[in-house]
Amino acid sequence: MPKILLVDDAAFMRMRCAKLLTENGFEVAEAENGQEAVAMYQSYRPDLVLMDITMPVMDGITATREIKNLDPDAKVVMVSALGQQTMVIEAIKAGAKDFVVKPFEPEKILSTVRKFVGQ
Repeated sequence: MPKILLVDDAAFMRMRCAKLLTENGFEVAEAENGQEAVAMYQSYRPDLVLMDITMPVMDGITATREIKNLDPDAKVVMVSALGQQTMVIEAIKAGAKDFVVKPFEPEKILSTVRKFVGQ
């Protein structure tokens, strides 16, 4: 079962996305900021990270850089609100593989996740 690390400071977003992913055969762990995500990445070793960009403590771009330093093969997909195009470009430069715009369509999340974990 592919493992997904879901990182978002909004609990309702994590809950909604975690429910969707678990119902579709994925194992999900959650972090509420980038600092937690970096720490959890090391112990959880997910197949894919779904990372919000704007979060307290450590933003998603910094967390992506840190995760890529730990594991150059890490797969990170950014989840961003509309109007964050410049931040998405920064995230791609930091090593993110793709991005999904919030509010997300369930099928878009599933197709993006499946693209990277091969399910």
